[in-house]
Amino acid sequence: MATLQLQNIVKSFGPTTVLKDVNLSIEDKEFVVFVGPSGCGKTTLLRIVAGLEIASEGSIIIDGKDVSDDHPIDRGISMVFQSYALYPHLSVFENIAFPLRVAKRPEDEIKDRVHKAAAILQLEERLEHKPGQLSGGQRQRVAIGRSIVRNPKVFLFDEPLSNLDAALRGDMRVELSKLHKSLDTTMIYVTHDQVEAMTMADRIVVLNGGVVEQCGTPMDLYLHPRNKFVAGFIGHPKMNFVSAMVSRVEDRLLHVQLQDGGLMSLPVACQNIKAGDNVEIGIRPEHMQLDDNGPIAMHVEVLERLGAHSIAYGKVNGDNAFCASLPGMAEIPEGTTIKLNVKPEDAYVFDADGLAQQRLGALELA
Repeated sequence: MATLQLQNIVKSFGPTTVLKDVNLSIEDKEFVVFVGPSGCGKTTLLRIVAGLEIASEGSIIIDGKDVSDDHPIDRGISMVFQSYALYPHLSVFENIAFPLRVAKRPEDEIKDRVHKAAAILQLEERLEHKPGQLSGGQRQRVAIGRSIVRNPKVFLFDEPLSNLDAALRGDMRVELSKLHKSLDTTMIYVTHDQVEAMTMADRIVVLNGGVVEQCGTPMDLYLHPRNKFVAGFIGHPKMNFVSAMVSRVEDRLLHVQLQDGGLMSLPVACQNIKAGDNVEIGIRPEHMQLDDNGPIAMHVEVLERLGAHSIAYGKVNGDNAFCASLPGMAEIPEGTTIKLNVKPEDAYVFDADGLAQQRLGALELA
């Protein structure tokens, strides 16, 4: 069992506070991903869990024990870094075995643990190779194997796929998900790539400016973002935002006028919004539909044909960047203006503070 609680974590470097009262509970065997833009504090938080940084305030609790003052090696944690940090003169076997040799474990135990880790990571035929003879994905698996042999309570990953090309990143995402299922242990993974977060996580923790904006399952965050930041960060391509003015508020319906004159009536239970207020309408590219009578006029600048669907990039309201995912065979000449529509229940409304308003009739998790 390996539960983890972060209680009131604050971290400051001089006058700069990079983590602000972070509270989080991670359950046994969960795969939790910390995601956010560069500088949001996600790696610092991971290093505090590992003991490589000391929190200015707060506590780290592992399996009910406060380990805030414990040495990293005594926390039962193993960390895989962005750089592979392999010893180039040692074989794959010796790289994986290194932490066991430092711990002066018996030779029979070292061989047994290394071979078990190599079998899990499909490295059995590479044990005598040197790191320079391996591909990037194989070197990353060696780094992971070095963590596995320690039998840690919690695995920590700090952007481990960032040095790989796009195709290999996709393959390694699948491999890491399989690894989590086979090891059946607690994992915390840091990335700035929301695609990695969506495809791998049991739960995602979205950080921004040292604050936890929202925590939930990937589909929770996709369907029910708490605010504009989360809505714009989760999902690919990113959500579009269009400025609008509220023309009328009914009990279960919000009527808005877009800057270019388009009208929309949205099923939203608005709080503290009244006629005349400025709001932003959030629309995901995959929810857009071609419609000659649609309220959104988009000037198409670039069209990417991807087979089953095409992605149109352009502008609305003169200068607002906009993106729409449309049928692959749609005839959309670049440089022209198209009309788009969205089902009212698929649109989001954000108030002046960026807070999401409750949608009515929105899709719910199955």
